[in-house]
Amino acid sequence: MKILEIVPLSLQGVLVIRFQRFQDERGYFTEHFRQEDFDSIAGHLGLEKVKFLQANESRSQAKVIRGLHFQWNPYMGKLVRCTSGRMVDLALDLRRASGSLGQIILYDMPYHPEATFQEWIWLPPGFAHGNYYTQASTIEYFCTGQWNPDCEAGISPLAEDILWDLADPKLKAEFDSLVNESPILSAKDKGGLSLRAWLEDPRSQKVFGKDFK
Repeated sequence: MKILEIVPLSLQGVLVIRFQRFQDERGYFTEHFRQEDFDSIAGHLGLEKVKFLQANESRSQAKVIRGLHFQWNPYMGKLVRCTSGRMVDLALDLRRASGSLGQIILYDMPYHPEATFQEWIWLPPGFAHGNYYTQASTIEYFCTGQWNPDCEAGISPLAEDILWDLADPKLKAEFDSLVNESPILSAKDKGGLSLRAWLEDPRSQKVFGKDFK
Protein backbone atom coordinates (compact mmCIF):
# COMPACT_ATOMS: atom_id res chain seq x y z
CA MET A 1 0.00 0.00 0.00
CA LYS A 2 1.59 3.26 -1.09
CA ILE A 3 0.36 6.05 1.18
CA LEU A 4 0.61 9.39 -0.62
CA GLU A 5 -0.69 11.86 1.95
CA ILE A 6 -2.31 12.13 5.36
CA VAL A 7 -4.69 15.09 5.64
CA PRO A 8 -5.99 16.16 9.07
CA LEU A 9 -9.54 17.46 9.08
CA SER A 10 -10.97 20.18 11.31
CA LEU A 11 -11.84 17.80 14.16
CA GLN A 12 -8.62 16.64 15.76
CA GLY A 13 -7.99 12.95 15.18
CA VAL A 14 -10.11 12.60 12.03
CA LEU A 15 -7.81 12.01 9.06
CA VAL A 16 -8.00 11.41 5.34
CA ILE A 17 -5.45 8.87 4.10
CA ARG A 18 -4.76 8.97 0.37
CA PHE A 19 -3.20 5.95 -1.32
CA GLN A 20 -1.96 5.44 -4.85
CA ARG A 21 -3.53 3.66 -7.77
CA PHE A 22 -1.20 2.30 -10.45
CA GLN A 23 -2.79 2.90 -13.84
CA ASP A 24 -2.16 1.73 -17.38
CA GLU A 25 -4.22 1.17 -20.51
CA ARG A 26 -6.02 -1.78 -18.85
CA GLY A 27 -7.28 0.19 -15.86
CA TYR A 28 -5.64 0.33 -12.45
CA PHE A 29 -4.32 -1.76 -9.59
CA THR A 30 -4.11 -0.66 -5.99
CA GLU A 31 -3.22 -2.27 -2.71
CA HIS A 32 -5.80 -0.53 -0.55
CA PHE A 33 -4.76 -1.99 2.80
CA ARG A 34 -1.60 -3.37 4.38
CA GLN A 35 -1.34 -3.67 8.15
CA GLU A 36 2.36 -2.83 8.35
CA ASP A 37 1.78 0.43 6.47
CA PHE A 38 -0.82 1.45 9.03
CA ASP A 39 1.58 0.49 11.78
CA SER A 40 4.11 2.88 10.20
CA ILE A 41 1.71 5.83 10.52
CA ALA A 42 0.37 4.91 13.96
CA GLY A 43 1.60 8.24 15.33
CA HIS A 44 -0.68 10.11 12.93
CA LEU A 45 -3.58 7.92 13.94
CA GLY A 46 -3.07 8.82 17.59
CA LEU A 47 -2.65 5.20 18.60
CA GLU A 48 0.44 3.15 19.28
CA LYS A 49 -0.77 0.44 16.95
CA VAL A 50 -4.06 0.00 15.13
CA LYS A 51 -5.37 -3.51 14.45
CA PHE A 52 -8.52 -4.07 12.45
CA LEU A 53 -10.70 -6.93 13.66
CA GLN A 54 -13.80 -6.65 11.48
CA ALA A 55 -14.56 -5.53 7.92
CA ASN A 56 -18.03 -4.48 6.74
CA GLU A 57 -19.64 -3.52 3.44
CA SER A 58 -22.76 -1.37 3.12
CA ARG A 59 -24.96 -0.55 0.14
CA SER A 60 -27.25 2.50 0.26
CA GLN A 61 -29.77 3.98 -2.13
CA ALA A 62 -29.96 7.65 -3.05
CA LYS A 63 -31.43 9.88 -0.29
CA VAL A 64 -30.33 7.53 2.51
CA ILE A 65 -28.94 8.98 5.76
CA ARG A 66 -27.20 6.62 8.20
CA GLY A 67 -25.94 7.21 11.73
CA LEU A 68 -24.77 8.65 13.94
CA HIS A 69 -23.40 5.46 15.56
CA PHE A 70 -20.79 4.82 18.24
CA GLN A 71 -19.68 1.94 20.45
CA TRP A 72 -17.70 1.19 23.61
CA ASN A 73 -16.55 -2.07 25.24
CA PRO A 74 -14.79 -2.49 22.97
CA TYR A 75 -14.11 0.97 21.62
CA MET A 76 -14.32 1.08 17.85
CA GLY A 77 -12.31 3.15 15.39
CA LYS A 78 -13.39 3.02 11.75
CA LEU A 79 -11.49 3.24 8.48
CA VAL A 80 -14.00 4.00 5.71
CA ARG A 81 -13.87 4.29 1.93
CA CYS A 82 -16.38 4.58 -0.90
CA THR A 83 -16.13 1.83 -3.53
CA SER A 84 -18.93 3.04 -5.84
CA GLY A 85 -21.21 6.04 -6.07
CA ARG A 86 -20.78 8.92 -3.64
CA MET A 87 -20.69 9.04 0.15
CA VAL A 88 -20.56 12.13 2.33
CA ASP A 89 -19.15 11.10 5.69
CA LEU A 90 -20.27 12.61 9.01
CA ALA A 91 -18.14 12.67 12.17
CA LEU A 92 -19.56 14.01 15.46
CA ASP A 93 -17.17 14.66 18.34
CA LEU A 94 -18.34 13.07 21.60
CA ARG A 95 -15.05 13.40 23.53
CA ARG A 96 -15.90 15.38 26.64
CA ALA A 97 -12.40 16.87 26.97
CA SER A 98 -11.72 17.62 23.32
CA GLY A 99 -12.67 21.31 23.11
CA SER A 100 -14.87 20.51 20.10
CA LEU A 101 -17.50 18.44 21.89
CA GLY A 102 -20.75 18.37 19.92
CA GLN A 103 -19.22 19.64 16.67
CA ILE A 104 -19.82 17.73 13.45
CA ILE A 105 -17.96 17.76 10.14
CA LEU A 106 -18.80 16.44 6.68
CA TYR A 107 -16.35 15.06 4.13
CA ASP A 108 -17.23 14.39 0.49
CA MET A 109 -16.00 11.01 -0.79
CA PRO A 110 -17.17 10.33 -4.37
CA TYR A 111 -15.82 7.29 -6.18
CA HIS A 112 -13.74 8.31 -9.22
CA PRO A 113 -12.36 5.23 -11.02
CA GLU A 114 -10.16 7.40 -13.25
CA ALA A 115 -8.37 9.12 -10.35
CA THR A 116 -4.72 8.33 -9.57
CA PHE A 117 -5.49 7.88 -5.87
CA GLN A 118 -8.25 6.82 -3.54
CA GLU A 119 -9.04 7.82 0.05
CA TRP A 120 -9.79 6.32 3.41
CA ILE A 121 -11.24 8.44 6.21
CA TRP A 122 -10.12 7.46 9.72
CA LEU A 123 -12.50 8.05 12.64
CA PRO A 124 -10.95 7.16 15.99
CA PRO A 125 -12.93 6.09 19.05
CA GLY A 126 -14.75 9.05 20.58
CA PHE A 127 -16.72 9.98 17.47
CA ALA A 128 -20.23 9.15 16.34
CA HIS A 129 -20.18 8.19 12.68
CA GLY A 130 -22.69 8.42 9.86
CA ASN A 131 -23.04 9.27 6.19
CA TYR A 132 -25.50 10.39 3.54
CA TYR A 133 -25.85 9.49 -0.12
CA THR A 134 -27.00 11.40 -3.19
CA GLN A 135 -26.80 8.31 -5.41
CA ALA A 136 -26.76 4.56 -4.97
CA SER A 137 -23.42 3.77 -3.38
CA THR A 138 -21.31 1.07 -1.75
CA ILE A 139 -18.84 1.60 1.06
CA GLU A 140 -16.34 -0.58 2.89
CA TYR A 141 -15.11 -0.03 6.41
CA PHE A 142 -12.65 -1.71 8.73
CA CYS A 143 -13.24 -1.64 12.50
CA THR A 144 -10.77 -1.84 15.37
CA GLY A 145 -13.34 -3.58 17.58
CA GLN A 146 -15.96 -6.21 16.96
CA TRP A 147 -19.59 -5.13 17.05
CA ASN A 148 -21.23 -5.35 20.47
CA PRO A 149 -24.99 -4.57 20.37
CA ASP A 150 -25.07 -4.25 24.16
CA CYS A 151 -22.61 -1.35 24.18
CA GLU A 152 -23.69 0.90 21.34
CA ALA A 153 -25.81 4.02 21.02
CA GLY A 154 -26.65 6.63 18.43
CA ILE A 155 -27.26 10.34 18.05
CA SER A 156 -30.00 11.14 15.56
CA PRO A 157 -28.55 12.91 12.51
CA LEU A 158 -31.68 15.08 12.70
CA ALA A 159 -30.97 16.19 16.29
CA GLU A 160 -31.39 19.96 16.51
CA ASP A 161 -28.61 20.48 19.08
CA ILE A 162 -25.72 19.20 16.95
CA LEU A 163 -23.17 21.98 16.32
CA TRP A 164 -22.47 22.60 12.62
CA ASP A 165 -19.98 25.49 12.87
CA LEU A 166 -17.07 23.44 11.46
CA ALA A 167 -19.06 21.80 8.67
CA ASP A 168 -18.45 22.68 5.02
CA PRO A 169 -21.26 25.17 4.15
CA LYS A 170 -22.00 23.63 0.74
CA LEU A 171 -22.24 20.13 2.16
CA LYS A 172 -24.36 21.38 5.06
CA ALA A 173 -26.75 23.04 2.58
CA GLU A 174 -26.92 19.78 0.62
CA PHE A 175 -27.63 17.86 3.83
CA ASP A 176 -30.41 20.31 4.78
CA SER A 177 -31.94 19.97 1.31
CA LEU A 178 -31.89 16.19 1.64
CA VAL A 179 -33.55 16.39 5.06
CA ASN A 180 -36.33 18.50 3.54
CA GLU A 181 -36.93 15.92 0.79
CA SER A 182 -38.07 13.03 3.01
CA PRO A 183 -34.79 11.10 3.27
CA ILE A 184 -34.64 7.37 3.98
CA LEU A 185 -33.61 6.62 7.58
CA SER A 186 -34.06 3.55 9.72
CA ALA A 187 -36.48 3.89 12.61
CA LYS A 188 -33.53 3.35 14.95
CA ASP A 189 -31.54 6.23 13.45
CA LYS A 190 -34.51 8.58 13.23
CA GLY A 191 -35.28 7.89 16.88
CA GLY A 192 -31.69 8.30 18.06
CA LEU A 193 -30.71 10.43 21.03
CA SER A 194 -30.23 14.17 20.98
CA LEU A 195 -26.74 15.37 21.82
CA ARG A 196 -27.98 16.73 25.13
CA ALA A 197 -29.67 13.45 26.04
CA TRP A 198 -26.43 11.57 25.49
CA LEU A 199 -24.32 14.07 27.46
CA GLU A 200 -26.78 13.83 30.36
CA ASP A 201 -26.61 10.03 30.27
CA PRO A 202 -24.29 8.76 33.07
CA ARG A 203 -22.58 6.46 30.57
CA SER A 204 -21.19 9.43 28.64
CA GLN A 205 -19.02 10.45 31.61
CA LYS A 206 -17.30 7.06 31.57
CA VAL A 207 -17.38 6.17 27.91
CA PHE A 208 -15.72 9.23 26.36
CA GLY A 209 -14.53 11.05 29.46
CA LYS A 210 -11.29 12.79 30.40
CA ASP A 211 -9.03 10.34 28.58
CA PHE A 212 -10.53 11.22 25.17
CA LYS A 213 -9.17 14.54 23.82
